[in-house]
Amino acid sequence: MTERRRSIGSWIEGARAAGVDLGRPGERMGLPREGTGAVAGYGRRLGALVIDWLIALAIAAALAGALHVGPQTRSLLTLLVFGVMAWLLTGLVGTTLGKRLCGLRVVRLDGRPVGPFWALVRTVLLVLVVPALIWDRDYRGLHDRAANTVVVRL
Repeated sequence: MTERRRSIGSWIEGARAAGVDLGRPGERMGLPREGTGAVAGYGRRLGALVIDWLIALAIAAALAGALHVGPQTRSLLTLLVFGVMAWLLTGLVGTTLGKRLCGLRVVRLDGRPVGPFWALVRTVLLVLVVPALIWDRDYRGLHDRAANTVVVRL
């Protein structure tokens, strides 16, 4: 019975609990373990997301006040502002205001700039939320995998 419990526990706890070595995040992509260019952790990414969302909320509130729109429209306006802000800033400079403040940037794995098209693909999937919640062992959400990008530390 103990062997069965251990195998069930390893399934619940993940592959590392079963003794599988998955390597460190970013190792398969040739990224450093720490410092500049290392894969960004969850904490910094979440902090950047909160900052970007607060900025989008402030802009949407100002626009909603000027346009005299209701609360439901304001929510959609916030999402739209967030999406446009993330798309343009990521596509043009590789980072949003929140990411910059948290010391992060978005890079393509092939070394080229993210660019407007791949930033748009990434942003559309990001605002759908679910793809951003499904991560791989390199801390890349489906939105990053689709755009062939990774979020790294500055």
